[in-house]
Amino acid sequence: MSDEPIELHAALASFTAVWSPRIVTRVNDYDVRIAKVKGEHLWHVHADTDEFFLVLDGELAIALRDGGDDSGGERSVTLPKGAVFVVPRGIEHKPASPAGASILMFEPTGTLTVGDHHEAVPSHVDATTGHALSRPPQA
Repeated sequence: MSDEPIELHAALASFTAVWSPRIVTRVNDYDVRIAKVKGEHLWHVHADTDEFFLVLDGELAIALRDGGDDSGGERSVTLPKGAVFVVPRGIEHKPASPAGASILMFEPTGTLTVGDHHEAVPSHVDATTGHALSRPPQA
C-alpha cells in the first residue's frame, strides 16, 4: 500500500474493467476498494460480514432479499452520488447500475466479491478478493 495520498478519480482512471474492484488501501484488516460498475452484478450473500457502499459517481441500485416487509421479502434501495448504504451480513443482495457508476466499498480483507453463496457468476463479473492498483495514483 502507498504511504502517499491516493486520488480516487485518478485511481478509477487507471483501469476500465467493470465489476472488478481495485484495492486502494487497507485499514486494519479491511480493504478499501473502488470499482466501476455497469449493468447487473448477481444475487449473493456475505454470511459473516456487512458490506459498505459509497457512490462516487453515477447511481447504484441494490436489490435486497431480507423478508422485512410485505413485498415478498424483496426490496430495492437507490443510491445517488454521495450516498452510502450498508448491506448487513446474511442479507442476499444484487447491485446494479444500468447507466454505470463508480463506487467505494469497505469490507474485510479477503472478502470475495460474489459472497459466500451466490448465483452462477456471469462472464462480466470478476469473482475476486480485489486487485491491487497497478500504480497508486497520488493526490
